Amino acid sequence: MIIYWKISYKYKFAHVILPNTFIQTDTKFFSEGVRSMFISTFFFALANVFVKQVSHLPTMEIVFFRCALGVLFCYAGLRNANADWRGSNRKLLLLRGLFGTTALYFFFLTVQNVPLASAMTIQYLSPIFTTIIAIFLLKESVRWFQWFCYALAFVGVIFIEQFDARITFVFLILGVTSAFCSGVAYNLVRTLRGREHPLTVVFHFQIVGLVVGLAFTIFNWQTPSGWDWLYLLFIGAFSQIGQIFLTNALQKEKAASVAIVNYTGLLYGLLIGWLAFGETQTAASLAGMILVVFGVVLSVIFSKRRRDIESIEATAG
Repeated sequence: MIIYWKISYKYKFAHVILPNTFIQTDTKFFSEGVRSMFISTFFFALANVFVKQVSHLPTMEIVFFRCALGVLFCYAGLRNANADWRGSNRKLLLLRGLFGTTALYFFFLTVQNVPLASAMTIQYLSPIFTTIIAIFLLKESVRWFQWFCYALAFVGVIFIEQFDARITFVFLILGVTSAFCSGVAYNLVRTLRGREHPLTVVFHFQIVGLVVGLAFTIFNWQTPSGWDWLYLLFIGAFSQIGQIFLTNALQKEKAASVAIVNYTGLLYGLLIGWLAFGETQTAASLAGMILVVFGVVLSVIFSKRRRDIESIEATAG
């Protein structure tokens, strides 16, 4: 599951990019920021592969191990940054953690039970929910063209479900629910921006996932065996490596400039799903995936242009 944090996880080495910090940009297409985003997307895709490799383990147990490793990394970063891990907006931090954990759980559940590329594509709906929820939570507006883009994306999801017998209606709903919870979590993060240290927000998400995962795992524990331990380590490690490069991408470029690169994850999902798990896609399913990505990317481009125009108008005024 993908979150745009402005945090550097170079632990001994960690630093924070504050909202008003100058962001260096590179006019070349394959700038350092774009290259970092490609690498980040690749490592997140790899983490998803190993989630699928341990499909025989309870999903919440995987969440527990993934968050346990994340807690260690975050705490090291907080110590190095001399930041307060407890935070002051604890209700909002708790809600962010709960929605983030729910999104992660449902996403892992879909990855375990449906083709990798399909699970990743459904998760790409999260920016749509982020925008829609922001209407009510942050009083932001949505233009008619964005609604058109969102409609395209949802039509794509219907294509994926209707023409792929491997995706049941139940797992489709779980995938969409994961995207919705991600949208809520992202808006809570935006609400906390400037009110909490970014590492504190990340830490609370990981600690909630750890506690909730442990609570469920106690009653449904299945001891990993053999390669399972290594796969679980890879899930946590690759997720953190992906986060490091994501942070570097956001550090070098504006978020809107590198966000679209994130959707190359679909290509990774298709290729890895085919090579590692023998997953093939029908023409109709591929068309649905293209519609989802096209709809969301078109919306991202429109939103960026709209912000640029509003910024110019404000400056002119």
